[in-house]
Amino acid sequence: MQHLRTTLRTALNLAVREGVIECNPARHLEISGYQQPHAKVWTEARVQQWEKTGDRPAVAVWTAEHLATFLDTVTDDPLFAFWWLTALRGLRRGETCGLRWTDIDLDHGVLTVERNRTTAGYHIVEGAPKTPAGRRAVALDKRTVQVLRTHRRRQLDQRTQAAENGKPWTDSGYVFTRPDGQPINPNYATTRFRKLVQRTELPPVRLHDLRHGAASLAHQAGADLKTLQDLLGHSSIVITADTYTSVLPQVQRHCADATAHLVLTAARRTRKKTRPRPGRTAPPAGPKQLPPPRPLQPQP
Repeated sequence: MQHLRTTLRTALNLAVREGVIECNPARHLEISGYQQPHAKVWTEARVQQWEKTGDRPAVAVWTAEHLATFLDTVTDDPLFAFWWLTALRGLRRGETCGLRWTDIDLDHGVLTVERNRTTAGYHIVEGAPKTPAGRRAVALDKRTVQVLRTHRRRQLDQRTQAAENGKPWTDSGYVFTRPDGQPINPNYATTRFRKLVQRTELPPVRLHDLRHGAASLAHQAGADLKTLQDLLGHSSIVITADTYTSVLPQVQRHCADATAHLVLTAARRTRKKTRPRPGRTAPPAGPKQLPPPRPLQPQP
């Protein structure tokens, strides 16, 4: 909003200088500051509140248990690998839709983000990633490699069946395609995900919220902020820290336990140092008694 205000004010100032208008009507325009909502985890209390009132956070994150339930439910969905990559590797919707098989090295377990496929109205636009930092390499674990291999075999089976049935098939090279081989529309992925979430009866999250969840879960698993920044393709680590690392309850609990353990251990050490040792409380002994002097012997 501030950027729009600056642009509008500049244009109107030019109109004043050119004599088109007498004064700038946007000169005294004030815009309240915008605060980006932070992701909130679907705790049991929030789930109960949502079930009663229907109220939900603007940005919501599943716990690991929620995500596991969702993935187990949609294993047979044609876009299962799409949901898996987004939820575990934190890819943006446009990055996943623009992914090609030439960008993936399954033998070495690495994926390269090279393009972004998104929509502008009814038109599909494909270009470079959102930011220069978005062009990045993403490491793939063994399970993710297995998921992608299964998805590849399913896609090749679709091509074979299309040829046998005389149906058209386009070898577009994209990872996620329609039954005719053409790349999917990014809006279809959003709609499909929303319907699947409704079927599972889990607390609602958006497709982009899976990216928030991927960052939070990776943080819980021990990833530091720099690793998360590289994983998500952020140009600034501040974005990673402020927006995408909503701390999960388990992380907070571990931090609380660790802090209490640190303080209690220090307290025990302090008590050991100040505790009186055995025998120190007895009254001090009097002055040492000297033996009586020997009588002097007469001299011969």
